[in-house]
Amino acid sequence: MSLPSINPVTTKAWKKLQAHFELTKNVKMQDQFAKDAERANQMKIEWNDFYLDYSKNRVSEETIGLLLDLTEEVQLKAAIQKQFSGEHINETENRAVLHTSLRDFGNMKSEVKHSLQQMKLFSEKIISGNWKGYTGKPITSIVNIGIGGSDLGPDMVTEALTFYKNHLNTYYISNVDGDHVQETLKSLNPETTLFIIVSKTFTTQETITNANTIRDWFLTNASAGDIAKHFVAVSTNLDAVENFGIASNNVFPMWEWVGGRFSLWSAVGLSTCCAIGYSHFETLLKGANEMDKHFVESEFKENIPVIMALLSIWYTNFYSSETEAVIPYSQYMAKLVPYLQQAVMESNGKSVDRNGDGIAYQTGTIVWGNTGTNSQHAFFQLLHQGTKLIPTDFIAFSESLYGEEDHQNKLLANFFAQTEGLLLGTEGVSVENNFRKFEGNRPSNSILIQKLTPKNLGSLIALYEHKLFVQGIIWNIFSYDQWGVELGKKIAENTLDAIERQQYNGIVNPSTLNLLKRSCNR
Repeated sequence: MSLPSINPVTTKAWKKLQAHFELTKNVKMQDQFAKDAERANQMKIEWNDFYLDYSKNRVSEETIGLLLDLTEEVQLKAAIQKQFSGEHINETENRAVLHTSLRDFGNMKSEVKHSLQQMKLFSEKIISGNWKGYTGKPITSIVNIGIGGSDLGPDMVTEALTFYKNHLNTYYISNVDGDHVQETLKSLNPETTLFIIVSKTFTTQETITNANTIRDWFLTNASAGDIAKHFVAVSTNLDAVENFGIASNNVFPMWEWVGGRFSLWSAVGLSTCCAIGYSHFETLLKGANEMDKHFVESEFKENIPVIMALLSIWYTNFYSSETEAVIPYSQYMAKLVPYLQQAVMESNGKSVDRNGDGIAYQTGTIVWGNTGTNSQHAFFQLLHQGTKLIPTDFIAFSESLYGEEDHQNKLLANFFAQTEGLLLGTEGVSVENNFRKFEGNRPSNSILIQKLTPKNLGSLIALYEHKLFVQGIIWNIFSYDQWGVELGKKIAENTLDAIERQQYNGIVNPSTLNLLKRSCNR
């Protein structure tokens, strides 16, 4: 077995953490701050443009020490080395996990270099207007057709880096909902639109259904020979791509050692590369690589992904928290949470350990949230006064991109105030009644980044990639397979056949049978 396979609850550190939790679970953070004037200085990590303040957590130096002891017993350091050295740590699929090599310019695989060069030349040709459509007009719109990791990552990054975008309009089509496709097509001119179909097998139902619908729409104006000027693919199924009409020199590679939800750094990010230009795209990759180095080289006590993962373990497995909120104080980052939901919940939503045994402890966290300050006027009521303990990551950038100082001051004031309010509540403040009472003692991390740049965004995404990896190692699960995604797909094949033929003999479940009959009466 490549990875260590240690049940965490059997370790000495886990048992000590359990005893420590019983002794300290009622300790208030307000009291910890009052007793230790240096707490905020001791529980921070400064790295590049990042500042992590984790002092507003229900932990002490002893807690952190015991959590670090846990990393030793589960052999986290060795697991990290195994991932970065290319061992097949995705054992159930017998694959290496090397999305980090997509951004390692100091030791880059030759095929990755070739792919990046292909992306550079292609994007420059599109952006410059040298790539012409079938009527001789330059491309003005890029449409990415994919789903899951072939959509969420590129879509999130492209929106987050809108400030750095060029003149190209960028669209993302993922849902097999035909209304969504048709609404998008209403905004497009077939003469000036390029479609990027992203599917490793070129058989993903949603993606290929959407691609064929768009192809039919395109051919109402153009000929089959024009497809090569308006469609490119990121895929490994060269025969299917060729049958679609895409020229072989317009096919970009995918590799089995890159999981879909970690693939935005590859040619899967071609739409982003076109939208922001290759130079910014490469800077995004280099920012991620810097976080990779920090993760591999830094002592765990000064390691941002490790500390954040350990805090998550503390709340999930000892305080029995089930969810974590992520609140970016930037509207550019509106799609960060959906991206993290796939990255975290698809990776660590497992109930079988690396020995193949059922798990009796909690794994995985439900990730949710929205941008600040919007979310303050929505679900923050529950964060402040609800009955659930919800650890929250607050993310903000010190500088605005447009230099709107008044807006930025108010944005940051809210960021700081919310974390303080969650910590302090109304303790020591006279309130009229219990309805206005806030107990405080609600945990949060504050991630303050100098500015939203391609480099810093790359580092931030990589931070969460490594956090979920650490969690998976501690929980003794395989974070990089996704068998649960396949189950619904297989069942859908039967239900689709029943819908199309309106014959239900193969449907056993009576609830599904009633739903099918009801829907087919439309």
